[in-house]
Amino acid sequence: MAVHQLSPTRWFSTIGNHPPALTVDDGDTVVAQAIDANGADRHGTKVHTGPNPMTGPIFVRGAEPGDALGVRIDRIMPTRDTGWTRASLAHNVVDPEYVPQLPPRERPTWAIDLAAGRVTPLEAPASLAGWSIAMDPMIGCFGVCPAGGEAISTATSAQHGGNMDWRGFRAGTTVWFPVAVPGALFHLGDGHAVQGDGEIAGTGVETSCEMTVTLSVRKGWGITWPRGEDARGRFTVGNARPLDQALQHATTEMSRWLIEEGHDGVAVSHLLGQGVEYEIANVFDPAYTVICRLPRRVWPG
Repeated sequence: MAVHQLSPTRWFSTIGNHPPALTVDDGDTVVAQAIDANGADRHGTKVHTGPNPMTGPIFVRGAEPGDALGVRIDRIMPTRDTGWTRASLAHNVVDPEYVPQLPPRERPTWAIDLAAGRVTPLEAPASLAGWSIAMDPMIGCFGVCPAGGEAISTATSAQHGGNMDWRGFRAGTTVWFPVAVPGALFHLGDGHAVQGDGEIAGTGVETSCEMTVTLSVRKGWGITWPRGEDARGRFTVGNARPLDQALQHATTEMSRWLIEEGHDGVAVSHLLGQGVEYEIANVFDPAYTVICRLPRRVWPG
């Protein structure tokens, strides 16, 4: 299994059928440099426009429509000591009458201390003097080329993945995407040094990152929505708006997964009805993202 370095000179703000930047074999690892959501590189130089410029795509030999592409996230590390956020909560996450009380939507800068693993807002309000938060790097936007020759904006998400902005897409997590075109054409980018659930400020702490992933092909696994596994258990991902539709997609995909493993509808009802956990991954983007999780402690066997 080979390890490849990918330092792109071009980026895409859509996930689609773009010319491959790299071709790898099943099981290979890629160390990819990713610029931030606004197109700034590790030196803070703006090299592309937003939203969420993608590194790639990566062509994976052997991946064909009807397969699933596994993406094991091995490591994510910011590559500069600053990031940025927005200074206000998103208008859609508070009551409408509360919106006029929100602050202007400026872009404050944050300091990223890699050695200490802490992230600190610069020029913070007095009430946050001395405050910082633990760094918890994650991938905000990644996925495979959609079906039908589409190129989908990196501002949003769908069955192919995309801008899902879930804090659970961190090192140690494996995600499977449904392959729709030969080679899968995998894209990744939009690194965050840290972010809370829902991306309710419209950003995490956005920064350039080095992302290490291992890519694998699961033949004939015709999944419909992304699936994954981490230390806590298995999960499925639904992307849609309104929020209940995203939940429906994620729940249906988890039900399919259980049925594939030999459970009938009654067993699915028992397992999910009494054991399921949901996480609101994103409620800012055009498509919201919901995670349906069946924890390891209740997964049969």
